[in-house]
Amino acid sequence: MSGKIKKIGLMTGGGDCPGLNAVIRAATRTALNLGIEVIGYKFGYKGLYKNDFEKLTKQRVSGIQHLGGTILYSSNKDNLFEYEVEEDGKKVKKDVSDIAIKNMKKEGVDALIIIGGDGTLTSARDFARKGVKVIGVPKTIDNDLAVTDVTFGFNSAINVARDALDRLHTTAESHHRIMILEVMGRNAGWIALHSGIAGSADVILIPEIPYDINKIIEKINERHHRGKLFSIICVAEGAVPVGGGVTISKIVSDSPDPIRLGGVGNILAMELEKLVTEHETRATVLGHLQRGGSPSTFDRILATRYGVKAVELLIDERYGNMVTINGDKMSFEHLENIIGRPKFVDPDGELVRTAKSIGITFGD
Repeated sequence: MSGKIKKIGLMTGGGDCPGLNAVIRAATRTALNLGIEVIGYKFGYKGLYKNDFEKLTKQRVSGIQHLGGTILYSSNKDNLFEYEVEEDGKKVKKDVSDIAIKNMKKEGVDALIIIGGDGTLTSARDFARKGVKVIGVPKTIDNDLAVTDVTFGFNSAINVARDALDRLHTTAESHHRIMILEVMGRNAGWIALHSGIAGSADVILIPEIPYDINKIIEKINERHHRGKLFSIICVAEGAVPVGGGVTISKIVSDSPDPIRLGGVGNILAMELEKLVTEHETRATVLGHLQRGGSPSTFDRILATRYGVKAVELLIDERYGNMVTINGDKMSFEHLENIIGRPKFVDPDGELVRTAKSIGITFGD
């Protein structure tokens, strides 16, 4: 796989998020303008394994920037280095990556642009180790990928969460209730932190700062004594009490990341209602609403910059790297330096200190 890039394949893997189509559009248009043919593999790595793809033209990617989701579809269960196949009536996991590489050669695909989060980019790194020309594009609403300042999809997600907090604020005040909003983020608190500050939450609970429920009650009582007869709590799905563990909603056994978090908001609501008798408590789980819908202006621009830079890196033969943004500068970092290095909220960082300075409690 050497020489000039004449044809590239795009794919989207992992959970969907706003901005995927904007990356596809930008990368496709940039490549086509350089005389490079583009195809899109469907359902992520499964499409690469099944050789299931479509030709991407300017007409095909026209009018998709504002659309949520991905026109190429996605999957978070298809690691081709541990792919489930059936042999002699039994399901076994095998390394089928060579079949994917053969499919690329068969179609004359010189390089891949792989758009995804940690799991998807781990496989991208593994393909790079086998000599495939790969460029990664960071995607996750959780904003927990190392090296890059921000991932596309994050801004759209926090806008949804902030809007939900705004709406909960009015109903909480009307009924003198404690309103809890549970947001996504897995083991990182970025969504809860950003949306909580912007949405005027009184309490923000994140995985990086284990919470003491008594500290939360102190905050609620302090507000009550000031005549504020309601409180807003924004809790990350991965938040944990002091000495406790995460709340697991279910286990998906055939997934590379089998643990599904969720339910901490409802548990917290039940506990608070027992201990704070002056207020009814209600919990709202925002869930996949954070993933859906049209991307924000910020994410459309960021995704476009990522898509263009990915093609530029291929042209410059910077294979095996992921596109990054630091400050306002587009750059790149080798995939080997990214995988397994999640980015967490600094409990002593400036943003947490800012929140505490205006009276927000983290339960610590």
